[in-house]
Amino acid sequence: MQNSVTVIAPVNIAVIKYWGKRNESLILPINDSLSVTLSTADLCSKTTISADPSYESNQIILNGKEENFENERILRCFEMIKQRALEAESCPKELLDCKIHVDSENNFPTAAGLASSASGYACLVYGMAQLYSLKKQEISDIARMGSGSACRSIYGGFVQWQKGVELDGNDSMAVQIAPASHWPDLNVLILVVNDSKKKVGSTSGMARSVVTSELIKYRVEKCVPQRIHSITQAIKDRDFPKFAELTMRDSNQFHAICLDTFPPCVYMNDVSHAIVSYIHEFNKNEGETKVAYTFDAGPNACLYLPEKYVKRVLSFINHVFPNDNQESVEYIRGTPVELENEENDFSQYIPYAKNSLKYIIHTKVGDGPSIVE
Repeated sequence: MQNSVTVIAPVNIAVIKYWGKRNESLILPINDSLSVTLSTADLCSKTTISADPSYESNQIILNGKEENFENERILRCFEMIKQRALEAESCPKELLDCKIHVDSENNFPTAAGLASSASGYACLVYGMAQLYSLKKQEISDIARMGSGSACRSIYGGFVQWQKGVELDGNDSMAVQIAPASHWPDLNVLILVVNDSKKKVGSTSGMARSVVTSELIKYRVEKCVPQRIHSITQAIKDRDFPKFAELTMRDSNQFHAICLDTFPPCVYMNDVSHAIVSYIHEFNKNEGETKVAYTFDAGPNACLYLPEKYVKRVLSFINHVFPNDNQESVEYIRGTPVELENEENDFSQYIPYAKNSLKYIIHTKVGDGPSIVE
């Protein structure tokens, strides 16, 4: 007997950030969060899971390197899925008794602030759910046990992770606010400033913030609930200016919390701050909000913008962040985009240091995990 399944799962980028846990072991957040799922055509984790009686031990390979399957989070996801399948009697018990081999890879840099753990654990949990025929059950709570934000990658479009109030975390799960098809016009540009592993991991960073930041309490009690409500309405109304303002404000506040942490967690660098300044200056000079930024726990910028502005914003980015590789097909990756032929007058903007960006990824709002036939 042999069973195998290959699945892909998306990256998600939060517009209202998750930062801080009320229970470390159960990965229960201190506040709700809301994210946008990105297209798996451009950014995804791909995982093949096979089960066979001949396997002597469980094995997991990530990006070509064998990892420890006994890792607490990996093992916990595996055991929870198996337990749920056993209770649902969704597959033969012989299959559940088999050891499994997992081979997973990301088509983007791991641990560089691009939500690799979210797509990775979502892929693992979704893949095991397919293997054991748990196709209609809620699994975002299990994905959460691997990596908090992984619960949001179980769904496509616009997703809210509800923090929940129960001590056991049974009500801490993801819900879809709107599918990708609701706002297909929304595009994303990821400006990769640095794709190496970050110095302060998210887990240790947020643990330090919860203990030492005084600002985080006000954020959790006052700011986040109001922003979740407002941005949900902005998404339903496809109100980009409102969506953009809330996204940028929350990103700025999140990094202010990181700086209020002691010792501070510094994720943005000089290039990151330059991007923020240029975006505000650009929107002001254009006479409307055409693009919004957000930064997760890393220096890379995620820009949200309507599709009609992609060419102009990319031309602007190429002007203010000149790069020797701009003509290379490897520089602007993802969904193809034709830059405007006519000369754009961006002469009022003084360009930043050359080659400050490594590359740019262009993508769109996307759907949740799926099986690769």
